[in-house]
Amino acid sequence: MNVYDSTRMADVLAPLGYAPVDSPRGADMVILNTCHIREKASEKVFSELGRLRVFKEERRAEGGEMVLAVAGCVAQAEGEEILRRAPQVDLVFGPQTYHRLPEMVARAARAGGYLDTDFPVESKFDHLPEESAEPGAAAFLSIQEGCDKFCSFCVVPYTRGAEFSRPVAAVLAEARRLAAAGAQEITLLGQNVNAYHGEAGDGATWGLGRLLRAVAEIEGITRLRYTTSHPRDMDEALIAAHAEEPKVMPYLHLPVQSGSDRVLAAMNRQHSADDYLRIVERLRRARPDIALSSDFIVGFPGETDADFAATLRLVTEVGYAQAYSFKYSPRPGTPAAVEADQVPEEVKTERLAALQQLLGAQATAFNRACVGRTLPVLLERPGRKAGQLVGRSPYMQAVHVPVSPVGLQRLTGALLDVVIDGATANSLSGRLAMAEDRRPSEAVAAAVDSLAEGPAQAPAQAPTSARISA
Repeated sequence: MNVYDSTRMADVLAPLGYAPVDSPRGADMVILNTCHIREKASEKVFSELGRLRVFKEERRAEGGEMVLAVAGCVAQAEGEEILRRAPQVDLVFGPQTYHRLPEMVARAARAGGYLDTDFPVESKFDHLPEESAEPGAAAFLSIQEGCDKFCSFCVVPYTRGAEFSRPVAAVLAEARRLAAAGAQEITLLGQNVNAYHGEAGDGATWGLGRLLRAVAEIEGITRLRYTTSHPRDMDEALIAAHAEEPKVMPYLHLPVQSGSDRVLAAMNRQHSADDYLRIVERLRRARPDIALSSDFIVGFPGETDADFAATLRLVTEVGYAQAYSFKYSPRPGTPAAVEADQVPEEVKTERLAALQQLLGAQATAFNRACVGRTLPVLLERPGRKAGQLVGRSPYMQAVHVPVSPVGLQRLTGALLDVVIDGATANSLSGRLAMAEDRRPSEAVAAAVDSLAEGPAQAPAQAPTSARISA
């Protein structure tokens, strides 16, 4: 979502003469687009602002000015605190107001310290310009924002607001523009994306399953994904889309957070562990080769050893191709933050290590089961090594492929068969398939079966928050 928002901020600023640069040093404007899900992200904002203050002073010494802005969910939640602690910041605005950037930049130029964290009546999507940059082979498209679930650990309802779904016509129009600009794969985005309830031209309300089928009909689009989902909104129409629409990739990120019903109730997740397992069963009946990923929180207030053991049992039963796991981080303003029964930090650390060992073993087993198989890979960009392209398999695995110097340019953006010849816990490597290579029909069905095999070895890699500067 933040990658999408950052790109759209650049679109809004383009008419003012701004264009993205590779480094904040010497820039006319730097925007930190932030996340507030975990405490570490907030801490990193203030650390980064200290570094940027030096760049701003250098710019002023050279006779220029740097507009320094903080956007996103940390800005929404801590706007006044940011201006108090970091007076070098000129502009603070929340995730729902960046369509007003031209006005905000003008006000900040007259007097620094401008704050806009309102929830405007108008939808920002109605006031954004068309995309100015080519999206590449894979693109994001925001269809839904906000959340009405109010999980007791989560700040999203407070920083992103209530659930809002864009109209069907607006989503399809943006998808057509992305496809016309070269995007083959589109990921539909939302804080609670499968709660999508967009209004169609005839007044009907479409769910995500119907929307996916409509986007799949757009010429040029070969792959569809969506994230992030809530188990409660995994309806039969959406599951049927996985079974019947081949452009919907056989990969789903479906956060469960815990395997303990007691903890799930305390989290206000509104589903049980058995509810989740039944959804997984229905998904696998619909699409036997589907690969699953999830989110897990360990050390939620009141979590016992028995609760944590239930999480390990659920992970073992489901078998994940990938997962993100974190220690519980109290977020100000959420009900869980004031619970008395906080779990000691050392217990959280021990439980996280055990969970990540199991998840890492599953991810490694899933990837190793792909070795020797042929998978279609969308080659998106050059890799870190010379003569290498990186793309994604249908199952969201990063795949590294060696190519010739001519191939670097010619094959970027191509969807090609790749014979997988290497695997780690986090990625695959392979070679472009020749005519004699066959693609086995049961490629990842076998990988799913192998997920729980072998001893736990490597920890799953937890994602770090990303910063995008304009």
